[in-house]
Amino acid sequence: MMFKSIRWRIAISYIALFLLAMIGLGYYFTGFVRDIYLGQLRQELFREAELVAASISPALSEQAPAAEINEQVNLLAGEIDLRITIIDASGIVLGESDEDFTSMDNHLDRPEVVQARETGIGYSIRYSHTVGDFLLYAAVPIRVDQELAGYARVAQATSQVNQSITNLQRTLLVTTGIVTLVAIALAMWIANISLKPLRELTQEAIRISSGEFQHIRKSGSLMASASDEIGQLTRALNKMISTTQDHIQELTAERSKMSAVFEEMTDGIVIVDVEGNIQLTNRAVESMFGLSPENSTGNSLASVLRHYEIVELWQRCVEQQVMQSANLEVQPQQLYLQVSATTLGKSLPGSVLLVFQNLTRLRRLETIRQDFISNISHELRTPLASLKALTETLQEGALEDPPAARRFLEQIETEVDTINLVVSELLELSKIESGRVPLKFTGSQPQDLIHAAVERLRLQAERAQLTINISYPEDLPEVLVDPPRLEQVLVNLLHNAIKFTEPGGEIEISVRDNEQTQVEFSVRDSGVGIAVDDLPRIFERFYKADRARSGGGTGLGLAIASHLVEAHGGVIWAESELGKGSTFIFTIPIKD
Repeated sequence: MMFKSIRWRIAISYIALFLLAMIGLGYYFTGFVRDIYLGQLRQELFREAELVAASISPALSEQAPAAEINEQVNLLAGEIDLRITIIDASGIVLGESDEDFTSMDNHLDRPEVVQARETGIGYSIRYSHTVGDFLLYAAVPIRVDQELAGYARVAQATSQVNQSITNLQRTLLVTTGIVTLVAIALAMWIANISLKPLRELTQEAIRISSGEFQHIRKSGSLMASASDEIGQLTRALNKMISTTQDHIQELTAERSKMSAVFEEMTDGIVIVDVEGNIQLTNRAVESMFGLSPENSTGNSLASVLRHYEIVELWQRCVEQQVMQSANLEVQPQQLYLQVSATTLGKSLPGSVLLVFQNLTRLRRLETIRQDFISNISHELRTPLASLKALTETLQEGALEDPPAARRFLEQIETEVDTINLVVSELLELSKIESGRVPLKFTGSQPQDLIHAAVERLRLQAERAQLTINISYPEDLPEVLVDPPRLEQVLVNLLHNAIKFTEPGGEIEISVRDNEQTQVEFSVRDSGVGIAVDDLPRIFERFYKADRARSGGGTGLGLAIASHLVEAHGGVIWAESELGKGSTFIFTIPIKD
């Protein structure tokens, strides 16, 4: 009896079709989202593996012990929160963040390692008994002097992806149930509405299908008869129109949000069509290359970005239909970028998405790290070599000559003092940088601070035949400082001025109120000066300007001074010219 009724036939057919469509869409959508999640995770792991390989390659090139490599691996794993494994070219594990690397099997036959050896990058998903979950592994080869030295492998559990898919399926299920209930009500409503004059309803339907909502917005709804089935259908159309308008407004709002996110992304985005013309850019890439939407959209990629490597990357992506990436430098902006090219598939057939990641800061930090290692090695090499030579001399018979032995022991003591000074200042700088040196702020008179610093070094200045002049106004306000620490800054600056000023020269230390809630200290000398190219780096650890400033000291004094000034809420800088002396200036906030 139920299926003899038109109302039930329409309702049940409509509901069944709707459920099948929702189930099929949900199944496809969850699989699609899972592929996207895993694809993004693969790309993230690939980038992290590349960074790990770059960090570990110096240790492999120097044939560092496995324990040292393992320690570095644990440090890296703590920073990126991923499981890291370092494997040499023969498959032996040299470092592992989650297990004891000494007890691990040979990894040369692992799928991701085999794939990395053959193609340059390898992925695999396997169950880990250690973690108790499925892990996604990514491995890349480590090369030293173009030779394979090993593999860097990173891994992350896929439980987060599975949980996201589960949440999505649950949401789709609930949404399907709710929408199904609404669909049932709507189907019953449509099946029971009465007829209305077909001409009027047809005319209104034609206007609605053409997108003419203005007359409905003015009147509030379509005119409907309350007594027949067509009237009920008309009222159902009214409700549908209202819902459609709400959906349009929601979609417009969502589009605005997506546009805002796209514009505020720090990574540069460029979409290129199949003919090589730029279809879309965001603010980040416009800033990187100095572009504007007017002169980029619609023009060719080659004419806008003017970088042949980017054009070649796009061409390879179009030809091979796989993601391509490359690193490049952009001049004159002096940017170091990583560019990835990905096809947009069915969403935009033939189009390619170019993503520009700015790695300039990371590269600068890597340069500083390399310079630090080189500089500290250089600082320790000379005293260690001297100690080696002195001890060998003593062993070869100098001990039998007491005066010579005493002289050698004094030289050994001097070299040990030099090493101790480097280590002490390194420890001091490390404590200051990590905030482990508590500062006891008190109100102090600026002139008292400079007088104390001058008195500590006055005898040294007199021996160097230098004159120290002090100048300051009488009405200076108090500054909020830790007096011993700020005195240390002034002593370091004065010590440098004495060291690099010829006999007969002058040093002036002054302080003034710069009328910006700060007091400005300066130490000026008439010494050899600093080259313009060296000025931006003189506050780095171990950095010494060439020639005139390369002799003596540890190269840590200015770094300590810089960090102490910043800890007081101030800023330090230098002004200098070769042969015309130098001026070091820093500011300290005034006590409220």
